[in-house]
Amino acid sequence: MAGFQELSAADPRQVGRYRLLARLGAGGMGRVYLGRSPGGRAVAVKVIRPELGEDPVFRTRFAREVAAARRVSGVFTAGVLDADPEGSPAWLATAYVPGLPLGEAVSLHGPWPVRSVLALGAGLAEALEGIHAAGVVHRDLKPSNVLLAADGPRVIDFGISLAAAETTVATQAGMVVGTPGFMAPEQVGGHRVGPSADVFSLGVVLAYTATGRAPFGVGSAHAVNFRAVYENPDLDGLPSGLHAVVAPCLAKDPRERPAVPQLLERLGGMAGAAAGGDGRSPAEMLTGGGWLPERVAGAVRAR
Repeated sequence: MAGFQELSAADPRQVGRYRLLARLGAGGMGRVYLGRSPGGRAVAVKVIRPELGEDPVFRTRFAREVAAARRVSGVFTAGVLDADPEGSPAWLATAYVPGLPLGEAVSLHGPWPVRSVLALGAGLAEALEGIHAAGVVHRDLKPSNVLLAADGPRVIDFGISLAAAETTVATQAGMVVGTPGFMAPEQVGGHRVGPSADVFSLGVVLAYTATGRAPFGVGSAHAVNFRAVYENPDLDGLPSGLHAVVAPCLAKDPRERPAVPQLLERLGGMAGAAAGGDGRSPAEMLTGGGWLPERVAGAVRAR
């Protein structure tokens, strides 16, 4: 969702009750558009690929995942507002966040200072707490699924991709839920995943934000996944103040990773100390502004 693209002749102009204004991006499940409700609210509308929508198994599971995602609430998530799993095409609408993707912010403006990484981590952990409380596992937490706003990060695209991965169409296409380098070892192996898989992904995201490098390197999906399963992460350059919180998240055994409430408490305390120990909660620090590196804050304001 880095920017707007004009609609092409092949793009729909209306989906459900939403008028489509521009393209925001595309992914394995379909295209994402900037839309506007009849009352003027800006939304992000994800329109599902026709071949997925024609699969009855997908429609059933998509409806299930949408219902679960609609139960998610929280300051740091972009919640599902509306959906039509039976539509032609199927679609869902989420709150639109006019923010900068985390991956773009790091690639353009470099690694973040410790204080900002801790504040980001606290916001993402709080988002995961809300997601997991609704019975949803994100499965694809990565920099492009974190949007930065002046009043804190927003986690997007939680849970929905599972429906696609379980369909016949997706199986034939070899679709995997998750992104190489950000998936937990058990996820790479195709095993059932729980909230601890999102904790692993959070650790990767924080290491990437602090160093500008993915801890399991780059290369083919097979090579990156192999390192995630069998090799230690490369945490060179990670400040010592972050190493103690990031390294446990990257444990190969999910039982050895911290639970999200424990992680949130630790990150919140560390972020508060880094901010001068003024007693503010992570949410108060983030929504109060000043948590982003200055160059990133400027880019967010411009966006």
